This record gives sequence, C-alpha cells and structure tokens, in this order.
Amino acid sequence: MEKISKRFLLTVSYDGTNYVGWQRQKNGLSVQQVLEEALEKLLGGPVRVTGASRTDAGVHALGQRAHLDSATSIPAEKLPFALNTMLPGDVRVLQGLRVPDSLHARFSVSGKTYRYQIHNSPHASALYRNLSAHVPVRLDERRMDEACRVLLGTHDFAAFAAAGGSAKTTVRTITEIRVERTGEEVFLTVSGNAFLYNMVRIIAGTLIDIGHGKLPPESLQKALDTGDRLQLGVTAPPQGLTLMEVRYPEVSLSLPEDEQ
Repeated sequence: MEKISKRFLLTVSYDGTNYVGWQRQKNGLSVQQVLEEALEKLLGGPVRVTGASRTDAGVHALGQRAHLDSATSIPAEKLPFALNTMLPGDVRVLQGLRVPDSLHARFSVSGKTYRYQIHNSPHASALYRNLSAHVPVRLDERRMDEACRVLLGTHDFAAFAAAGGSAKTTVRTITEIRVERTGEEVFLTVSGNAFLYNMVRIIAGTLIDIGHGKLPPESLQKALDTGDRLQLGVTAPPQGLTLMEVRYPEVSLSLPEDEQ
C-alpha cells in the first residue's frame, strides 16, 4: 500500500554567521541546504523545504518556519529530536507540526517579528560581535523610539526597500515597533504583515543616525511621503538582525478531524 505524503511545518533557529543566507545558492553553504541534507539522511530520499523568510547572509533566526512534504511515519513532534543529531550546532529545529496540505510556509504567513540588536559601547563586544551591530557613539534610544512611531500602520514603504527585491507592491502594515535599551544593548523590535527586501535593516540604520543626531526624526516621515531613499540612513549590518517569529492564522494550522 502506497504511503500518503503529509505536510510538516518546522520551526528552525540558526546563527547565520557561517551561511550565505537561508536560501540555497551556488556561492556557498545555506541553512536550507544543511537542513535538506539532514532530512535526506533521516527520511532516506531527496527532500525540499520551503522557508517563510529568505534571510540574508549573516542574519539569524529564532523562529524561522519551513514546510516539507513526506510520507514518513515519524511523528511530527519527534522530527526535531532526530534532525538535531544530524545538524551542525549553529542550526536547530525547535518544533515539528503536522499541518494541512494547504499551509504554505511563505504564502500563508499572517505576520513576522524581527529584532535588531545594537551594541552601543565605545568598544566592540567579544561576546555579541556576531549578534549585534557595534555603534561606539552614544545613542538616544528615547529619540529613536519616538521617531519610529510614525511607521506604525499601513504605508507605502517604497523608500525602505533595497534594490533586488521581487515584491509586487511596496505597501506594508507595521503593527508594532519600539526601541529599548538594556545596559549597552539597544533593541529595535518590529512586527508587521510582511517586509520588503532589507526593510528592517534600512529602518535600523536610519534610527541609528537619528539616535546620534546625524539625521532629524522627521526623516522617516519624509521618506514615507516622498518615497525618496536618500531621506534615510545606510542599511545596517546583517549580523544585528534576527527573525524572531513567523505567525500564521490559527485556522490554517488546524488539521481536519479525519486527518488528526
């Protein structure tokens, strides 16, 4: 009797330092490649995974999501335990779920949360060098927090997109954005329905310039109004960015009763 293929959704965490990004590329090792190679060993044949977010080289994740189809009899909740024995230490599968075939890791997403970490100290950090951007000039995090609030809501973020993106529209909705300090670490947290290519890093770079007075707080509003990239700061380095969470509508994760 032929086994029926099922769809699984994985939650994946990784330190992106040693990878060319999530997506398979010809110029180096990707997170997708090492995950697929581990799955092939475990399941005994070629496996293709589809990620929710195509994170760039050096970018990290605590809550990346990826789906795959397989006829395996291994329970979804056991997949992380098996895979983590085969993966390098900088990639970990945190959760496995059996989901409907209609669930698509990328196209079913209802929201994402990113965090950008800045080590704000005269000297670079030995511990956080791969997880944060170093800014030696003292930042005014309150000024940054107040300035970023204009980005809340639905806007055309054309000025906040780097060249090379494939989005059909530049309209996005930001549902949460804030800047906070804990000691020498300054954190930008931003949630939204979707993000343009390098959008969060462009926001972070602009807020850094606002935080030490290089740009006025009004720069963000001017960029929204005009679509002019030149109103904004440079794109912040990749190592400060972490994909914290990918969300889906609850109904899209629920299996029909006859498949549970």
